[in-house]
Amino acid sequence: MAETSVEAGGIGEPHPHEPHNEGLASRLNWLRAGVLGANDGIVSTAGLVVGVAAATTESSAILTAGIAGLTAGAISMAAGEYISVSTQRDSEKALLSKERRELAESPEFELAELAQIYEGKGLSTATARQVAEELTAHDAFRAHAEAELGLDPTELTNPWHAAISSAVSFTLGAILPLLAILLPPVSWRIPVTFAAVLVALAITGSVSARLGGGNPRRAVLRVVFGGALAMAVTYGIGQLAGVSGI
Repeated sequence: MAETSVEAGGIGEPHPHEPHNEGLASRLNWLRAGVLGANDGIVSTAGLVVGVAAATTESSAILTAGIAGLTAGAISMAAGEYISVSTQRDSEKALLSKERRELAESPEFELAELAQIYEGKGLSTATARQVAEELTAHDAFRAHAEAELGLDPTELTNPWHAAISSAVSFTLGAILPLLAILLPPVSWRIPVTFAAVLVALAITGSVSARLGGGNPRRAVLRVVFGGALAMAVTYGIGQLAGVSGI
């Protein structure tokens, strides 16, 4: 029978290889958001440069369009994330302020409410009351924030982190199609870009699916089909524009 490691008179972790960090889910969400941001950068920039390359062989025109698209996309993504996360953070802070005020004004009512929450999760009335009292004695505010609001007061979302992460991931994704369209000879530009972008999208689709616990094959097919469709449409529009001389 295998022995359980005991340190300082306590029982060791039953699953030492399983992460139990409270911030793990948050970090995985940020990582998944970064992968999706890179995916957006790949698709939007690829569609733009493929469309321009279909209309003209001038490298300067393609480069200008690609850099403009990359810059506009990164700023737009950053601004959108900043606004969205700022709104979320303001809501979180308002809820936490309300909870702190209620604790100061009605501590007994809040204690009973906390006990009721744990009783609703399956604990007996006596055990739920004991858990609520012990948590309240340790850190009442945090106990109520986590149980009632699902928030950790020390780990609120940061809008600047979200904005910077989004801009960086979008930029890194956008660099790939920009290089793929500019480096090969003119006759190979479109095929090389299509191939490079679809491979990159397959990778980001697989990674995002695994991070989210989804089906990698389904995610890859979705993102590859979407990217191929975007490039095909912009290529067709570029061809029409080039032929008509617009």
